[in-house]
Amino acid sequence: MSSEPSTPSILERILAYASLTIIAVALLSFFATLIIGLNDRQTMAQGLWPFVYGVSLIGLPVGFVLLILLILLSQRRRRAEFRRGKRS
Repeated sequence: MSSEPSTPSILERILAYASLTIIAVALLSFFATLIIGLNDRQTMAQGLWPFVYGVSLIGLPVGFVLLILLILLSQRRRRAEFRRGKRS
């Protein structure tokens, strides 16, 4: 059994960065709409703010799904590496 750590695939790296970015943007947009909404409710109904609010509604579930997919892919890779190491 080798003691060297396995490296994640390019797909796993893309999923990690994408999920982190999407979740961070969704949280920022949530806090921005919360702050703007508490200060001036009329501003929230016009301009770009409905889109920013929509990003916070859609971004978190999408980021969560990407995170679950990343966990599943990394576990599948580790299981395959374990089986290869066990046969050697």
